[in-house]
Amino acid sequence: MAIHVSFKQENNLLRVTSAGIDDNLDQVKEYGLKILDQVNSFHCTRVLCNELDLKYNISTFDIYDYAKFLSDNAPRIGKVAIVCSMDGMSDALFWETVSVNRGLIVKVFSDIKEAESWLED
Repeated sequence: MAIHVSFKQENNLLRVTSAGIDDNLDQVKEYGLKILDQVNSFHCTRVLCNELDLKYNISTFDIYDYAKFLSDNAPRIGKVAIVCSMDGMSDALFWETVSVNRGLIVKVFSDIKEAESWLED
């Protein structure tokens, strides 16, 4: 199953809603590039990714590789908040750690309101 994604731009905030299953690393990279394309198109400095309906299915090695890929390809956007289900929290926190260690400003949440508040700080 593919990752289905939609976007909504609000001033300098890009809201991303995704659903499906991340079956392989290439698919996840394509997802990330779609987000980066929207960020660049709208000159967003904040991104809120609602991944509550996205099932994480890639390996720990692939998660590491994806974080490296993003840090190599992403402009310094500003802040990125990822909201995921508790089932995916362990993988998401690992991705957060690798991404932060590579210079990105990202944080993982299980609650959308908390993520929105963090993005406003």
